[in-house]
Amino acid sequence: MDRFQEMQAFVRIAERQSFTQAAEDLRIPRATITNLIKRMERRIGTRLLERTTRTVRLTHDGEAYYRRCVRLIADLEEAEGSFRNTAPKGLLRVNLQGTLARHFVVPSLPDFLAQYPELEVHIGEDDRLVDLVREGVDCVLRAGNLQDSSMVGRRVALLEQVTVASPAYLARHGEPADLEALAAHRAVNYISSATGRVVPLEFTVDGRVSAVQLPGTVSVTGADLYTGASVAGLGLVQVPRYRVAGELADGRLRVVLPQLPPPPMSVSVLYSHNRQLSSRVRVFAQWLREVFETAGARTGD
Repeated sequence: MDRFQEMQAFVRIAERQSFTQAAEDLRIPRATITNLIKRMERRIGTRLLERTTRTVRLTHDGEAYYRRCVRLIADLEEAEGSFRNTAPKGLLRVNLQGTLARHFVVPSLPDFLAQYPELEVHIGEDDRLVDLVREGVDCVLRAGNLQDSSMVGRRVALLEQVTVASPAYLARHGEPADLEALAAHRAVNYISSATGRVVPLEFTVDGRVSAVQLPGTVSVTGADLYTGASVAGLGLVQVPRYRVAGELADGRLRVVLPQLPPPPMSVSVLYSHNRQLSSRVRVFAQWLREVFETAGARTGD
C-alpha cells in the first residue's frame, strides 16, 4: 500500500474516530488498517492517534499531520482528475432532506448512476445538522438558508412557497385579506433544527419581506407533520408548493394571501469548508441542479 493510500486511511480514521468504521468505508480488513497506521507512525517517528477502548482521537502531532494530508489528498485527486479527464468513481456518501429526496432526487437517481456507473451512492435521510467529518458524509442537501458557518453551500434551486390552510380552519377563523387580519389567526409552528426556535411566517409586501409570528397550539419539527397538522385544521403553514400540490388539487388545503407570497425557499448542497470539493460531490451537485431545473424550479440568483 503506497503512501497516498496510507494517508487516505489515516484521514478516514481521524474523521470517523474509529478503526472499524474507517475499514468499512475503505473496504479493507480492520487488521490491515491497524497495521497500516502502526507502520506509518513508525516511519514518521511520532504517535498520530490516541486509542482507547471507546474512542480514537488525534494527538497534537496527528492534528498537524491530518491537515497536511487533507490538502495533499485533495490536490492529488484534483490533479489526476484534470489530466486524466476520467469520470469520478468510488463511494459518495450523501444526506438528503426527506421530502426533497422522495420528490426530486430518488426518482431521477437511475439516470445519475447510468451517467456515472463507477460511483456508488450511500444515502441517509435527515433534516438535522450533520457533522459531515465525524459521520463520514461528503455532502448534504438541505432547504432553507445556510446557518452553519463550518459548511459551504452551492445553491441548486429556489422553490416557490405558498401560505395554506384547510377549508375547515378557514371556516372557523375566516380568510385573511391582509397582514392586519392575521391577528385573528393561528399557525402551526415549525421548530428549526438549527436554532431550536420557531420559524416565523414570511410575506412579501411591496418587494420586501415581512416576518409575522403567530400564536399556535401545535409545534412540530418534521416537514410531513407540518403539512399534516395544517390539513387537520390546526393553523396556517408556509411550504413549498410542490409539497402540497396534491392537497391543493383535491381541496384539502387552500392558498391564503396569494398576493403576499412567502419568499422562495433556497435548496443547497452543503459540504465542509475545510475540504476541497471532490469530483464526486461536484458532479452530484451539478446533477441536482439539472434535476430541479427539469422539474421547473428556479435555480438562478
